[in-house]
Amino acid sequence: MAGERARAWAEFRRMILWIALAGVLMVAGSLWYLSLYDALYPSAIAATVGGVFLSTLLGCGLFAAAFFSDKSGHDRSVSDATTHEEER
Repeated sequence: MAGERARAWAEFRRMILWIALAGVLMVAGSLWYLSLYDALYPSAIAATVGGVFLSTLLGCGLFAAAFFSDKSGHDRSVSDATTHEEER
């Protein structure tokens, strides 16, 4: 069980790094797209970086947390706690 959790943590950290990289690329792409049609003001840059990067991290991070919960055995321990002795 401990090896399973350690492997899940390592996978979770790797997923978070990929998610952060995807967020940076999405911010770069959105700033490039916005620069094609209008001048970029500091407030527009800050709003784009905050909105795009944080939305990407939040959405993908929640999925990564769900996968981590399943792979580390946390979901299994909760479902075991809610079953009756006769059902096990």
